Amino acid sequence: MRKIIRITLITLTAALVLIQFIRPQKNISEAIDANDITSKYGIPDEVQHVLKVSCYDCHSNNTRYPWYWQIQPVTWFMNMHITDAKRDLNFSSFASYPIWKQYKLFDDINKEVKNGDMPLKSYTFIHRDAILRDSQKLAIANWTLSSRNEIKKGYPPDSLKINKPGRQRHTADDAALTVSFL
Repeated sequence: MRKIIRITLITLTAALVLIQFIRPQKNISEAIDANDITSKYGIPDEVQHVLKVSCYDCHSNNTRYPWYWQIQPVTWFMNMHITDAKRDLNFSSFASYPIWKQYKLFDDINKEVKNGDMPLKSYTFIHRDAILRDSQKLAIANWTLSSRNEIKKGYPPDSLKINKPGRQRHTADDAALTVSFL
């Protein structure tokens, strides 16, 4: 019995050491993307600061990696989380989304922040500076509502709907986005 336990522990230790060398690519971009949200929408300084501190690590092409990112399997977990988050909303490519999706995402951002669903509790547990104060939530709400109103002024109402008559079903990513915010 001791031999089996010893072999199991040695195998697990060896596996843990070996997986330390298998790393996904970091989510770091050197330049601001041409489709960054700031290229199309004005963002008040307070809101921009909140987005950088509380949102961009998962919802942009530029993550600030903490020390524990160096430890596997934490690296894989974080990479999967960032990939999933960017699939739903990526501020670095926001301006490339269809206008109906931008319009919807502003509403979704407002609701997620207002309901306390974003940033995630698992994120704010470690990143205490990402916890949003009521004044920051209000600033985000004002910004998202202002941005939605800006879109409304520049586009016909039917272009802001997800399912338009005569249009083929949107992509699987768009369908996943719709489902993820229900």
